[in-house]
Amino acid sequence: MAKRVLAIASGGGHFIQLMRLSPAWSGHEVSIATVDQSSQALVGDTPFHTFRDVSRADWWHIPATTLAIAAILIKVRPQVIITTGALPGLIACTLARPFGVKSLWVDSIANSEILSGSGAFASRVCSQAVTQWPPLATEKAPHWGSVL
Repeated sequence: MAKRVLAIASGGGHFIQLMRLSPAWSGHEVSIATVDQSSQALVGDTPFHTFRDVSRADWWHIPATTLAIAAILIKVRPQVIITTGALPGLIACTLARPFGVKSLWVDSIANSEILSGSGAFASRVCSQAVTQWPPLATEKAPHWGSVL
C-alpha cells in the first residue's frame, strides 16, 4: 500500500544524498522539502516545499524554521519521513513523532569520524537512524550502506 512520504533535507550535500535515495520511495506519494527553491528543477512534478535553513550557528532562526516545517507537515500529512539531515530534518522528525509518523535518519556521508550533532540525537526521536560509515555503526545507528 502506498504511503505518504516526506523527503526532507537541508541544501547542498544533504539534498544530493536525499535525491540519491529516491528509488527507495518509488511507488509512494512523495513530497520533497528543502531550503533552495532552485532544487525544484531536480524533482520534476513531485510536490515541492521550501523552508529557511537553520543550524546551531544561527539558532535564533529555529522558531521560524520550526513553524515553516510544521506547516509543511500539516499540508503533507506524511506517514513516513526520510531525511539526510541536518537540523531541519531532525525538527521534522521530532514534530511528527507524537503523531505516529515513522522516520528514517540517514547521517551524512561527510561525517566519517563521528555522527553529526543532529545524527547523534536522531536515534532518540527517529524510528531508525543509520550511518553511512561502518566504523561508526552502533546498536542505535547501524550501517546499512552508503548513498554515494
